[in-house]
Amino acid sequence: MDFQKFPEGYSTGMYRGKKYGISKTTFNKGKSFKLYAEELGGSDFISMNFYSTKEKELLKPCEMPEAKVVDFLNKVKLLNQMES
Repeated sequence: MDFQKFPEGYSTGMYRGKKYGISKTTFNKGKSFKLYAEELGGSDFISMNFYSTKEKELLKPCEMPEAKVVDFLNKVKLLNQMES
């Protein structure tokens, strides 16, 4: 999973043919962040926290299966690079 592809702040992306608004907030000098994505015009959402420690990296979904979060992270296509 390439977490670096998500810019700090707000961006948009396409996932499974639907547009999502994506917010990323970084904490602890880049060692943790929160990602929240909401389907624009729909009811789906993705919510997760990520922590990088000396021992390991932890992906913590918020009230949803980890598989749903991983699928979103791997398949979402960011649109911001195309929008100007």
